[in-house]
Amino acid sequence: VEFVESGGGLVQPGGSLRLACQASGINISEYAMGWFRQTPRYARTLVAAITTDNGWHYEERVRGRFTISRDNDKNAVYLQLDNLRPQDTAVYYCKDLFSNIDWRPRPFYWGQGAQVTVSS
Repeated sequence: VEFVESGGGLVQPGGSLRLACQASGINISEYAMGWFRQTPRYARTLVAAITTDNGWHYEERVRGRFTISRDNDKNAVYLQLDNLRPQDTAVYYCKDLFSNIDWRPRPFYWGQGAQVTVSS
């Protein structure tokens, strides 16, 4: 199982990025999927999740600014980041979750992540 995140970069406050996660060795249509972020100061936390039937969950600080989506045919998950703030600076990871109602990441197989830096 492998997750490869891409699309990170440096952006000014108020800007946008679109992260992509290409999965292999797993059929993501069978799993809820999530995006997590981690900084040197804080542990890895869930910011957005999408269920197998395209239900959504967002962490309060990103609600209304981030949008998660999935393309099962491409075995990929995406995260649109709009109106970015400096506090969104982090490494972003995608991961399969235990279930549609259990947002914990399944063990093993984290990707390398995508660095997002928001700075003027």
